[in-house]
Amino acid sequence: MRDRRLQLWGFCTLLVMGWTGLHSPPPAQAATSAANDPYGEWIGTLVTDKGRDCPTQGLSYMQIKPTKMIFVPETSNLVLRGVPNKERQHYHAQLILQDARKQTLPMVFEAHPVDDTFEGVYGTPTCRAHITLRRPENHPMDNFMGRN
Repeated sequence: MRDRRLQLWGFCTLLVMGWTGLHSPPPAQAATSAANDPYGEWIGTLVTDKGRDCPTQGLSYMQIKPTKMIFVPETSNLVLRGVPNKERQHYHAQLILQDARKQTLPMVFEAHPVDDTFEGVYGTPTCRAHITLRRPENHPMDNFMGRN
């Protein structure tokens, strides 16, 4: 009877060790330099430097692909588009609209890599704001629900 308990105890111990090994979190990845790997999604919140009507209430989004990039201030329906230049570390996107008086309304975004982030400046005729963009955490449901 005692051998049977010992075998059961050993089996349970191995089972628990195996289960915890299978369900342990993946090892943390080292942050890669934004200059070396700029491609992908980046998020951050704009902070007003001067002016008014800056889109600072929610997250802003930048996506960089080898041949195109977009910047969406405060994840609105306004999408600034551009062509990235990884060699020169130049990331520029813009959108030019017309107001009700047929005057141009430019929206411009400039960014450059700093360590594992991007530092950027967003500007319109009435607003100037800066932003630090980071890669989003790997929490797909939180990202989808806007809880990041």
